Amino acid sequence: MNYLQAVQEINELFPDFETELNESKSTNSYSVIRTFTERIKNMIRQNDSNLLFKSLQKIDKMYLNGDNLLKNAIENTFIYSLDNFTAFCSKEYRQMIFSHISSDLKNSYSRQIYSHGI
Repeated sequence: MNYLQAVQEINELFPDFETELNESKSTNSYSVIRTFTERIKNMIRQNDSNLLFKSLQKIDKMYLNGDNLLKNAIENTFIYSLDNFTAFCSKEYRQMIFSHISSDLKNSYSRQIYSHGI
């Protein structure tokens, strides 16, 4: 899956996503994941669990089936930001969010968190 296919996946949840993405100067894997990550961050802040969990499933699917550019964008944008997004959540809500993330993404998260500063 490349970034254009990822946009199609995200459009299934957010029909206006492509329009929002077109407002950015360049469209590539990083801009797609950055824009989607911002949406996910807002869902976490607004406790929009239903749409959040569907979005997490989409990002898992994109990570699993994505080309290297898309996977790198997910690791360097979404995974990198996840700790920051969930820092002010209750322990239960944070655990619920992480329970909806695939083991592959959790492993990427753990590698990033535990290798930081080495």
